[in-house]
Amino acid sequence: MSTEAPLTQLVAGSAIGGRLVDVWVYLSTTPLLGLTVTLLVYQGAFVVYRRSGFHPLANPVALAVIALGSLLWVTGTPYATYFEGAQFVHFLLGPATVALAVPLYEQLPRLKRLWLPMLGALVVGTLAATVSAIGIGWALGASKATIASLAPKSVTAPVAMGIAEKIGGLPTLTAVLVVCTGILGAASARGLFDLLRITDPTVRGFALGTAAHGIGTARAFLVSEEMGAFAGLAMGLSALFSAVALPLVAGWLLRWL
Repeated sequence: MSTEAPLTQLVAGSAIGGRLVDVWVYLSTTPLLGLTVTLLVYQGAFVVYRRSGFHPLANPVALAVIALGSLLWVTGTPYATYFEGAQFVHFLLGPATVALAVPLYEQLPRLKRLWLPMLGALVVGTLAATVSAIGIGWALGASKATIASLAPKSVTAPVAMGIAEKIGGLPTLTAVLVVCTGILGAASARGLFDLLRITDPTVRGFALGTAAHGIGTARAFLVSEEMGAFAGLAMGLSALFSAVALPLVAGWLLRWL
């Protein structure tokens, strides 16, 4: 038997294993299983994150993705079957994003004072992320489709996938790259900010939201509400600006490659 066979094939030979397989097959037909497993796995990942002292390398999103991916593989469960239940969590991304406006409203006086430098930082940060991704991909010999998939990696996933499709990229690859970018940004941000001696929570939050979208914003809220509010603002504005500017900029650059 292949060593890559899923768990359901490895244990089916025994009586107890056969019963376990029967139970799993029955449960896997219930859409709420995906939702329940997702919530339990993330809760477990967050416990690990908290006990690590909120160490950035123990990011709960990264741990949950690894755990869920491993579970689907060993049980031989198709992703489409899992997503029938997990889509309820996906639906809540919209209301959660809108809810970011509440802490941002509390920072409105400071936002009015800083709107011009933040606008400049947004434009520079978004374009720098796109140009650097295209440049690195080109230098490493990536195909045009891969480079186009890389270009919107710092934008929140739904917008990034739409941009990638428009400029000739692969939306599924872009989705993976977006998650990886968010996890890497959330894990490395604190050390990088400390190295650059950036201490202002407003600057930290805005930079993190621009570069690492939703996962970075979640990390920012763990530090402070102020940092999280400006990270959420940056994430939303970056998505809006990217939807308009990135197809033009990336499309122009890709024509020269």
